[in-house]
Amino acid sequence: MWRKALSLIPLRPFSSSSATEIPTLYSFLQPSVFALKPNPQTQQPAESNDSQTKTLTEDQRTTLETTLEKSLLTQDTDEAWKSFKALTNSSTFPNKPLTNSLIAHLSSMKDTHNLKRAFASVVFFVEKNPKLLSFETATSLLSSMNFANTAAPAFALIRCMFKNRYFIPFGLWGDILVDICRKNGSFVAFFRVFEECCRIAIDENLDYMKPDLAACNAALECCCYELKSVSDAEKVVETMSVLGVRPDELSFGFLSYLYALEGLEEKIEELESLMVEFGFSNKNVFYSSLIAGYVKSGKIDLVSATVLRSVREADGKTLDFSDETFCEVVKGYLQNGVIKSLASLIIEAQKLESSKVEVDKSIGYGIIGACINLGLSDKAHSILDEMNAQGGYVGLGVYVPILKAYCKEHRTAEATQLVMDISSSGLQLDAGMYDTLIEASMTSQDFQSAFTLFRDMRDARLPDLKGSYLTIMTGLMENQRPELMAAFVDEVVEDPRIEVKTHDWNSIIHAFCKAGRLEDARRTFRRMTFLRFEPNDQTYLSLINGYVTAEKYFPVLMLWNEVKRKISGDREKHIKFDHNLVDAFLYALVKGGFFDAVMQVVEKSQEMKIFVDKWRYKQAFMENHKKLKVSKLRRRSFRKMEALIAFKNWAGLNA
Repeated sequence: MWRKALSLIPLRPFSSSSATEIPTLYSFLQPSVFALKPNPQTQQPAESNDSQTKTLTEDQRTTLETTLEKSLLTQDTDEAWKSFKALTNSSTFPNKPLTNSLIAHLSSMKDTHNLKRAFASVVFFVEKNPKLLSFETATSLLSSMNFANTAAPAFALIRCMFKNRYFIPFGLWGDILVDICRKNGSFVAFFRVFEECCRIAIDENLDYMKPDLAACNAALECCCYELKSVSDAEKVVETMSVLGVRPDELSFGFLSYLYALEGLEEKIEELESLMVEFGFSNKNVFYSSLIAGYVKSGKIDLVSATVLRSVREADGKTLDFSDETFCEVVKGYLQNGVIKSLASLIIEAQKLESSKVEVDKSIGYGIIGACINLGLSDKAHSILDEMNAQGGYVGLGVYVPILKAYCKEHRTAEATQLVMDISSSGLQLDAGMYDTLIEASMTSQDFQSAFTLFRDMRDARLPDLKGSYLTIMTGLMENQRPELMAAFVDEVVEDPRIEVKTHDWNSIIHAFCKAGRLEDARRTFRRMTFLRFEPNDQTYLSLINGYVTAEKYFPVLMLWNEVKRKISGDREKHIKFDHNLVDAFLYALVKGGFFDAVMQVVEKSQEMKIFVDKWRYKQAFMENHKKLKVSKLRRRSFRKMEALIAFKNWAGLNA
């Protein structure tokens, strides 16, 4: 067990009160009771209260208790409280079940006003008649105070219980107070209660008042991290020894932090020996706490020595330092401006680490990850550059956190440059990482980075390029950049891993037409056919709609002649000559006045039994050719005249 005796601790009477303690904690008339501030003016001699006390008859008492009980059943809190005050003001106590029911009800309300009432009631009974109060009721009030995060009254309640020798087993309330303190970020108040409780347990020989290991560790944490008091911490250790509480790794961790902070190297060695005696072989918590203490005291050389020692003692096994520990290391080095030393630390750790250690469990990965977690991705990059400069080995796994951080920060240009560095060093990313980087580049509209990454992906001979290809094409389409789509497809069209198809060209043509760039659309169409990609109905629909929007109808006639040749031969399977395509051709050709071609489309639609709504083309004719006379066409072209008459007959315009 721990080596020092409790007799070294100067004992104080546990029932003593400080000069600032409130003379009377309960007050049914003071809503400020939670403030816990001394107010001497509210003190009155006990005799004055007694002189005003009125004795209740048995019937009056029964009536008030009945009213109290009914009010609790009907959830009428104010009426229940009124009956309770009437009873207590007459020095009469409700029976035990009713008393505990009232306090439990007030505690369950969770609002501050009723918590004040519950607090005042418990203190009243602790001081006046504790036999009426059950442990569970007092504990439920403390739980409600924990829920409401009201620390001061919770500790005041425990001190009141101690003062009046009302001892609830520590196991019922200890964890609640620890939780309250952790929420409020300070264990000082708990430490004072802990000292008092230990004294009671020892002096009164009450085993059920002994704090457990969690409470002892909370007290140690207070001494080491808040009070930074070696003497107080060692008193807690001695008390644990007397109480028979066995320490755990956390206990040693708190002490190691304090000893490192104070530069007590001999005590650290003694602590390590004790850990061996207790059979603790895992020293991760111990080393993590040492590192935190050395960082806090600015002893960077000892931080480095401790990290390397922990790696050496791991003997090829995986270290399990937390992210917080690595962050402490990084902050310590950066505060002292020694990035070169941090790079050196990683290199030295790599020499000691076993080849079996997973990358994400290595010291290098942990330090780089800590830089990322601290928002210092540039520092992480600088560390890797320094490692390369010192001739160290930088594995692919260490680069990945920086790349992901750059993506998250939308710094895709820096990410792309880092990928180039990775590739030049002979390392290769997987397809998933490339996909992530390319998607981030497209989201940031950094198209050049996306193209560069895709080229690097192709050069790396990765087999699966389809996902990234689609990401780029979709992003360019959404951002209305058809010229980049055309250049990109032209660059990769011969790569068999991608499988460029007709719909890719259609997307480009559609985007050009939508933007009114018909010459570019026509050029893409020619490039498409030159590369032996067969246009389909969607190709022609996009072109027709683009020409109609620009009121250019002759190119539509040329398209019809091409489609007519295709659907008349055995190549029909490439074009779906359906209602949509028929409608597009008819509307454009009618508006352009190419009635001979119009009737060819009509004839083909009838042959293929495709329904045509004539009304739309009537409207188009009336809007564009209302004044066109057959007699004028007779003099110019007999064939055109025949086509016009045929169209008017078909459309029902001669009527």
